[in-house]
Amino acid sequence: MKEEQVILVNEKDEQIGLMPKMEAHVKALLHRAFSVFIFNDKNELMLQQRALHKYHTPGLWTNTCCSHQRDGESNIEAGKRRLFEEMGFVTELKETTSFIYKAPFDNGLTEHELDHIMVGHYNKKPNINPDEVASWKWMPLEEVKTDIAMQPELYTAWFKIIFSKFYEHINVENYESNS
Repeated sequence: MKEEQVILVNEKDEQIGLMPKMEAHVKALLHRAFSVFIFNDKNELMLQQRALHKYHTPGLWTNTCCSHQRDGESNIEAGKRRLFEEMGFVTELKETTSFIYKAPFDNGLTEHELDHIMVGHYNKKPNINPDEVASWKWMPLEEVKTDIAMQPELYTAWFKIIFSKFYEHINVENYESNS
C-alpha cells in the first residue's frame, strides 16, 4: 500500500509540493491539514479517543476527526471523507478559520500544520472505525475547557491548541446567532 501524501504549503496556504506523510512529520515541514468539530442540538462537542495502536498520541482524546487533504481535494471534501472513514457518518460542514501550529511528539515526529477548522451538526451515535477510534463521547464545551485545564495529558497537543483558539470563536458565533 502506497503511503499517503500530504500537501506541503507555504504560510499563505499555497501548495508547494507533495511528500509522504511520515517524511513530512519527521522533517517537520509545513503541510495542509484539517480538524472537524461536530456539535449536537445541546451544543455538546463530539470527542473521539484515538485508537490505542496509533503511531502517535494513542489513546488521547481529541476533536471529532482530523487528517490531511489529498491532492486536488477541497477542505470540505476532505473533512467529509475522513469523518465517514473515522466516525462512520457524513454531515454538512462549514469552514470557519485556519491557523498554523507546530507540535513535537516524544517519538521524534512533529506536526507542523496549516490547519483548517470545520464545524458541523449531528445528533446520532457515530459508527466508529476501531482502526482509528477507541471510543467517543459528547461533552459540553465548558466541561471540555475545564477538563483540558485539569488533565491536559489526556488530550492531543493539537486539540489543546485548537480548542484554546477555537473556543472563543464558537462562543462568538453562538452570541451572534442569539442576538
